[in-house]
Amino acid sequence: MLAPDAVETITRMAREEGVEAASLLAIIQIESGGRVHAMIDGRAEPLIRFEGHYFDRRLSGSMRERARLAGLSSPKAGGIANPASQAGRWALLRQAAALAPDAAYESVSWGVGQVMGAHWRMLGYDNVAALVEEARSGLAGQARLMLRYLEKTGLRDALGRHDWAAVARGYNGPAYAANGYDRKLARAYRSYAAAGGDAAGDRLAIGMRGEAVRELQLLLSAQGYPLELDGIFGVRTAEAVERFQRERGLAVSGETDGATMAALRARVPLDGLAGFLWRWAAGILRRFRI
Repeated sequence: MLAPDAVETITRMAREEGVEAASLLAIIQIESGGRVHAMIDGRAEPLIRFEGHYFDRRLSGSMRERARLAGLSSPKAGGIANPASQAGRWALLRQAAALAPDAAYESVSWGVGQVMGAHWRMLGYDNVAALVEEARSGLAGQARLMLRYLEKTGLRDALGRHDWAAVARGYNGPAYAANGYDRKLARAYRSYAAAGGDAAGDRLAIGMRGEAVRELQLLLSAQGYPLELDGIFGVRTAEAVERFQRERGLAVSGETDGATMAALRARVPLDGLAGFLWRWAAGILRRFRI
């Protein structure tokens, strides 16, 4: 499990982006083993994995021959073994970067989300150096990189549905089932949800009442599912939750979870929220003839 301060950082960023924190934490747990950095020469650096076959494809002619002779590249996936330690991997990267820096940085998976540097253009960075700078800026930078990847690859929606097979395929390739990647993600998600992260805290169901229910009713009303803001989770609130979940492609239960609340918070248009609050306030004034 990630350290509490790391969980707090990821949870805050997830809420800002409208993503369920427990889902992001699950990916980080599996991709980085719950570690968010390694100390390399006195500096906290992101975890990396060097892919020698990527490096090989990005070289040609005498440069490729030099890299192969130096044990830095191979035409075969897995042909260049990664050292067990992060210090060894960073040393390997420095050797490759001394030969061809951009090709080397593109051949590395970076940070808690293990995003390949080769994706820099797809992810909207000016160059691979900008992606690397983001990854090396700290945990928040690594999370931003990971969130970009999830958004650009369409995996964010699969994550919201808890479609672990789709997430696993996108992250680990078509052979994901061979090592049970999807099952590992599901287990990690359940662990973080059960630990009291936002997935557990966002569970609301019939019979519950209070400010959390009132917030839910406000968010649903602003989305076009009008409800009385009485703070009581009754049948009408459950029906509104079901309709929202169905229309957003979420798991339909009539109860909220982290994915449902994240989608509600992310998609409320400010003008819709303001308009609803104005109509609600006007109704209160009319009721009491103020």
